[in-house]
Amino acid sequence: MNALTPQASDTGNAMTLADVVQFVTVKVGKQSFGIPVLDVEDIIGPQPVTRVPLSLPVIRGSLNLRGRIVTAVDLRTRLSMPKSESDHHMNVVVEYKGDLYSLVVDEVGDVLNIHDASIDPHPATMSAKLREVSNGIHKLDGELLVLLDVSEILTF
Repeated sequence: MNALTPQASDTGNAMTLADVVQFVTVKVGKQSFGIPVLDVEDIIGPQPVTRVPLSLPVIRGSLNLRGRIVTAVDLRTRLSMPKSESDHHMNVVVEYKGDLYSLVVDEVGDVLNIHDASIDPHPATMSAKLREVSNGIHKLDGELLVLLDVSEILTF
């Protein structure tokens, strides 16, 4: 089944395209996150990053994407997660207030169609940091997909 094809909801009613939100799935550590497709400008592999003196710890540096300067945001640091032992990472480029930002993640997965009725509020046990930067969760087989709010991620 194609991930972009609307499927029947749990209630048996057919989903309409207005009821579906698409998310790019990413992983940071063992946690899965969803970034709204409409916020994503590009997905690129590892890039050379130039450190920016006196920048916040969450800013990994800047990179050049087809002649535009992109601020690289370390999602691990932003979410107060431990540093990765791996050098492998991916960049999910988003636009916010006219500027480009790269959200540095461990890996990029598929695009998921999520029926808006299946987006749940945050559980009480979720960390305050994750509640602050997300719009809710979606239950996947065996794990929770935390749905990120790009504007909140980039407010620091």
